[in-house]
Amino acid sequence: MSQEGYELKAERRERVGKGAARQLRTNGMIPAVIYGDGKAPLPIALPRKDLTLRIHGGGFMTTIATIDVGGEKHQVLPKDYQADPVRDFITHVDFLRVGKDSRVIVAIPVHFVDEDRSPGLKRGGVLNIVRHEIEVECPATAIPEAFQISVDGLDIGDSIHISHVSLPGGVKPTITDRDFTIATIAGSSAMKPERVEGEEAVAGEAAPAAAEE
Repeated sequence: MSQEGYELKAERRERVGKGAARQLRTNGMIPAVIYGDGKAPLPIALPRKDLTLRIHGGGFMTTIATIDVGGEKHQVLPKDYQADPVRDFITHVDFLRVGKDSRVIVAIPVHFVDEDRSPGLKRGGVLNIVRHEIEVECPATAIPEAFQISVDGLDIGDSIHISHVSLPGGVKPTITDRDFTIATIAGSSAMKPERVEGEEAVAGEAAPAAAEE
């Protein structure tokens, strides 16, 4: 399940536009907007410090938040945020209103486990991750925190597809036209070649002959 929700206090923005947004940032606030659920967009401003801590704390894009705007509380899910490419601080955030019946599309991170039980990895193979996240449609109130995928028993050349992932009820991948690949167990140039049965005996017999020459 997604992480426990949190609350942020915000101010309603009376002015919008680049000039007003620039002034907000100068005063330590970040412009944002709440939209969706058939209601008019609500321009707001959030304290930069509180918002930055939440964004860098992990799980920001998959955790339901409550935003208190002058005593009026809104249940939201972050949909996007922008950052200054040079100074690397948050410049704007978009929030989507959600209700108990809302469904959302989110990218859920993938975590691999049981790597010590994979014959392929133990022989020097590598886990080639094709997708670090899986985009799914799910209830807004039941967003998975992550998908754990076991590589137990997988050998060189084996692949993990979406059909191998146990998805919670109500959670569906957005790609439905194929059994897409999430990861593979690939060979590595550092792998030791497997010794063919009888190879040691042949090598042992050849050694004396070479010495006689």
